[in-house]
Amino acid sequence: MKRIRIFLVAISVVTLFLAAESFARKGMSKGSGGWGPGTNYSKMYDPATVETIRGEVVGVEQITPMKGMSYGVHLTVKTDKETIPVHLGPGWFIENQDIDIGPQDQVEVKGSRITFDGKPALIAREVKKGEETLTLRNEEGFPVWSGARRR
Repeated sequence: MKRIRIFLVAISVVTLFLAAESFARKGMSKGSGGWGPGTNYSKMYDPATVETIRGEVVGVEQITPMKGMSYGVHLTVKTDKETIPVHLGPGWFIENQDIDIGPQDQVEVKGSRITFDGKPALIAREVKKGEETLTLRNEEGFPVWSGARRR
């Protein structure tokens, strides 16, 4: 009887350990969904390449920029010079903001010009629509959805 109790206790301890490890891994993998400040994607933002564009939103899409990331939201903005993809940020963050940006909206976007999949794009720092401003990153490119953590 004593052996059975010891065996059951040992099984319980191992089960609890494995469950705790599983929950920890699940939580760690979710995090910012690959959109955090130390990720390869986030490192593409370069404050030295920041510019401002103005134009009309001609599309809003969900994209997954890199393998292993959660989906994000990007705009396609038509300016007087080009039509360019504008990466906003993770879907879970963008979809919880008060500002609604859609096709035919006139916007002003400040962001870092990058080359993404061999084509020009912007990683947005802020998007203005009328009197509303959606702030996505600080001047150094640190994402606002990452809270108080610093690089």
